[in-house]
Amino acid sequence: MDKITETRSKSASLRWLTGGAARHQMAAELSETARLALPMVLAQLGQIAMMTTDLAFIGRISAEAIAAAALAGRVYLTGITFGVGLLAAVTSLAAEAFGAHNLAAVRRSVGMGLWAALLLSLPITALSLEGEQILLAVGQAPDAARLAQQYLLGLAWGVAPALWFGVIRSFMGAVHRPEPIFWITIGAIPFNALLVYLLIYGKLGLPRLELFGAGLATTLVNFATLFAGLWFATVPRPFRYYHVLAGLWCFDCRLMQQLIVIGTQISITFLMDGAIWSAAAFLMGIISTSALAAHQIAYQFASILYTIFFGIGVAANVRVGHAVGRNDGPGIKRAGMAAFVLGIVIAATVSLVVIVARFEIAEFFLADAADATIRLATNLLLVGASCFITTAMYSIALGSLRGLKDTRVPLLFAAVGQWLIGLSLSYALGLKIGLGPIGIWIGLSIGTTVYAALLVVRFRLLASRLAIQNRCPATQMR
Repeated sequence: MDKITETRSKSASLRWLTGGAARHQMAAELSETARLALPMVLAQLGQIAMMTTDLAFIGRISAEAIAAAALAGRVYLTGITFGVGLLAAVTSLAAEAFGAHNLAAVRRSVGMGLWAALLLSLPITALSLEGEQILLAVGQAPDAARLAQQYLLGLAWGVAPALWFGVIRSFMGAVHRPEPIFWITIGAIPFNALLVYLLIYGKLGLPRLELFGAGLATTLVNFATLFAGLWFATVPRPFRYYHVLAGLWCFDCRLMQQLIVIGTQISITFLMDGAIWSAAAFLMGIISTSALAAHQIAYQFASILYTIFFGIGVAANVRVGHAVGRNDGPGIKRAGMAAFVLGIVIAATVSLVVIVARFEIAEFFLADAADATIRLATNLLLVGASCFITTAMYSIALGSLRGLKDTRVPLLFAAVGQWLIGLSLSYALGLKIGLGPIGIWIGLSIGTTVYAALLVVRFRLLASRLAIQNRCPATQMR
């Protein structure tokens, strides 16, 4: 009996020690994920700050100018979004190579990313230069299309440096050193504001360029951030030891093919995520102008939150990729779970804040609107708060699956969850059943929840399978 008691005591002690080690590993993973995600999130918010600054200055030209800038943004951002999505594959490839301590593969991933960025910039630039004809073809007013083209003429030449800077940002994130990107973005905010002000209004002896000047300022900022990024990536320690530009002229066809296949699927997913909100705005416009205004406020707030969750998703991509590179099955699952915990905590906190402060948020953005529009915006914010956690889950699950280079099935999930289920329900609830704007957002919320559930289950299945496979060699040896 004493031996049985002693054996049980030892087993309990072993379980306690094992559980303590697991908790310590999870805490360490959570800390690393948060440390990686913070500068990424702040850099994303810095990009939003620059866009907001541009719109504030453009709005002082005229109402027609800001409307034209919005049209130009649709043309420009469609191409840029596709390019950024394709180049996101650089993060997955470089992170896995870094986790495997294969610095040559890290260099090749960055090199092929730079080549892909150059090739992508050509059609995207051409798209921007033909923006007026594109807008006319889709039925926009000639004056608005002409003004939009002025803005695009300034923006077009900044496509290549913007995409190259995106590759540098992916490299720095993949090697767990995203801080320089944050500091570059912070420095770019006042520089961008100064250039936009000088070039739009023609100060300090410069010509008044208005919308063309706003676009040109963005192009100059893109070149400045690229040069700063290249300096950080090649000169100071520890980046100079990677020699990321060495062998740039050695074209790796196999790696380029892999980057294009993975990246194209990511790009289509990005475009589908953005297009679902455009479709929702179209449904709102069918109902009324006030419904569209209320939707825009709720969407604007949700898009800022999505930026935060996207940054955490990129961190999850990197951490999962590192675990894949070092062939650490349990580490893959732990990296994903740590990112989920971080995202859920932030989303739950923000949801409570929005629920409590929804009236103040709506009144801040819609101070001059009718009371009915403000009430509708508060209701949409309330419905939106119900899906902040699921938005965080699907954003982080997407990043985690990209770390596993699993991009084809998530694309199918986006089509099923957001479009087949979400948009169909939005149309049925909002326009057919008669719930109006609230029904549209309920449909979107349900679609987002289904999408998130599918992605989370997919990641857990793949992570568990890899964890079991890592145990198999030892089992097979016996």
